[in-house]
Amino acid sequence: MAESKVGKAKPAVKNAAVKPRKPESRLAMVRRARRINRELAELYPYAHPELDFENPFQLLVATVLSAQTTDLRVNQTTPALFARYPAPEDMAAANPAELEEIIRPTGFFRNKAKSLIGLSIALRDEFGGEVPGRLEDLVTLPGVGRKTANVVLGNAFGVPGITVDTHFGRLARRFGWTAEDDPVKVETAVAEIFPKSEWTMLSHRVVFHGRRICHSQKPACGACPIAPLCPSYGEGETDPEKARKLLKYELGGQPGQRLRPPGDFPGEAAARADAAAHHGKVADLAGSAVAGPGAAGAVASGADLAGSE
Repeated sequence: MAESKVGKAKPAVKNAAVKPRKPESRLAMVRRARRINRELAELYPYAHPELDFENPFQLLVATVLSAQTTDLRVNQTTPALFARYPAPEDMAAANPAELEEIIRPTGFFRNKAKSLIGLSIALRDEFGGEVPGRLEDLVTLPGVGRKTANVVLGNAFGVPGITVDTHFGRLARRFGWTAEDDPVKVETAVAEIFPKSEWTMLSHRVVFHGRRICHSQKPACGACPIAPLCPSYGEGETDPEKARKLLKYELGGQPGQRLRPPGDFPGEAAARADAAAHHGKVADLAGSAVAGPGAAGAVASGADLAGSE
């Protein structure tokens, strides 16, 4: 496994004052964005979908259930769900009240049950009981939008796609990749920055970072290894010791959200091993500060960003 970048943050003056950033050219932004992707790849070499699934149908259902709840909650719910309804034909014939009761912990269970039964009927009647491998077909299914379709395409069929959930959209704006709020516009803007071959793994890495470090309310700026590349450094806690306490999941010594990683994916087992190996390095961040936005501007325009993927 590639070595984590957690312990490699560049030291700087603690709690550096936020300085105005110089205007950034399109080329500089693209180079900085691609370096962020490379840094995230080293930080999360085991990035993967955190929903448990064994086939495209299970992934489709789990992704629909993941709206407005955590992947962990979905993973705790789906074993009983798939034991009762293992195939689209089974779920298409489900008693709505029974299905609602099983998925109740995920929230919005009535609407979700309606979508699950509807998409299962469509799969049974229009697609021969198989999940289609084309975006234009997937988005015709009840409860399935572009985000869900891209999750299924990228992780069940190997078709590159950018998954714009709340984490991805938030970080894309914080990283300065786009100012858009609409998920489709965010997807379009980010797709123009990165090669298509990177889209699926980029999505996993950004979501991982949003869940573990760059949180919605209290981003852990002072414990973020890519802070020198981030124009939003300072929006969150910059004190390294306080920031370290905000770290979630394996970077903070806790497991991620996946309960049953597949055998051919590093998944949670690898995340635990990586956390054990690098836990001391994570703790070391408490004794050093991360480069402030002044350094970010210098890095973004420096020669070390000349390479592209």
